[in-house]
Amino acid sequence: MKISSRQICFIMIAYTAATKLLMYPTLLSMASGNDLLFSALIDFFIGTAVIWSISFLCSRTDKTFFELIKGTLGEVTARIVFGFFAAFFLLSTLLPIFEQVGYIHNIFYDTVPSLGVFLPFFVFTVYAATKKFTNIGRCADICLPIFAVSILFIFITAFSDVQWDNLMPILKTPALDIFRGAANTAYTFAEPCWLLMFMGHFKYKKGDAAKITLSYALGAATVLLFLAMFYGIYGAVAPSRTYAIARTSLFFPAIEVIGRMDLLVLFVLEIVMLFALVLNIQLAVYALVKCTGYENRMLLSFSVNGALLAITIFCNSFYNNINELFYNWMWIMYIVFVVALPVIAWLFKRRTA
Repeated sequence: MKISSRQICFIMIAYTAATKLLMYPTLLSMASGNDLLFSALIDFFIGTAVIWSISFLCSRTDKTFFELIKGTLGEVTARIVFGFFAAFFLLSTLLPIFEQVGYIHNIFYDTVPSLGVFLPFFVFTVYAATKKFTNIGRCADICLPIFAVSILFIFITAFSDVQWDNLMPILKTPALDIFRGAANTAYTFAEPCWLLMFMGHFKYKKGDAAKITLSYALGAATVLLFLAMFYGIYGAVAPSRTYAIARTSLFFPAIEVIGRMDLLVLFVLEIVMLFALVLNIQLAVYALVKCTGYENRMLLSFSVNGALLAITIFCNSFYNNINELFYNWMWIMYIVFVVALPVIAWLFKRRTA
């Protein structure tokens, strides 16, 4: 087996949270105001249910998702579906790349052109995307303790500045806006698709479904606490505070004396964010291997990263347009890939059984 259930649990904790610390709080507060927690709860409730469904399915079969589709609908259909998954993972990577470009430029290297700083990232991803699930699991082993220490520091330094009454009164926002906020930010929830790709690549042991689901719930709880603290600090001006993770510790008293010591923690946390971003690219290459039957991962990695690099350079000036496109329409892909296909996987299992 290429990855362990323990490492999948680590991914569900660290990467679930790490992918939602930059623009997600800003966009959610823009849509739902002080009721942003309820919008997040909707997406996390659906995500938790789907994660449990896939985890439980893994206890009933040792086949991969590709093998389930192939056994039911044939190899051609399986290849087509995985081709769409490759496109989904690439799209799931696109907007986070732009967010990372802006984040690194604004927080760490504001005097250097943003693309110039971020271009070495693609050199790393070309190499990382050639690696198999064993490497993904080892990276998760490293990232979880880094994430835990970093996010704990952020919580400790920000806690005293939180005005919890900024979250009151609850449910002041119209229900339609709360659901719209959940739908418009659903594109950040690719975790069930990660687990679909891991199907059949780890040895299921008794209780793993509960462990994986609880790990995802722990990652969700981390995000919910961060959302509450972020809005508690900034209140009504939260929608104008981009790159949320870098804004929550600004008012810690020690920073006024010795400077922004939190930047070191943010830099370390950035490592986890980048590995979470790379995971989508690795899974896109894996899906392309299954789609094409071509085993040369290096060539596929060059193709995928070359496409992402070209789009990043060409569309760097159109971030707002791309963000609006994702914000308004990516919920459709969320319903298809994150909700519908995992449920359909149970039908594939019944047919192959």
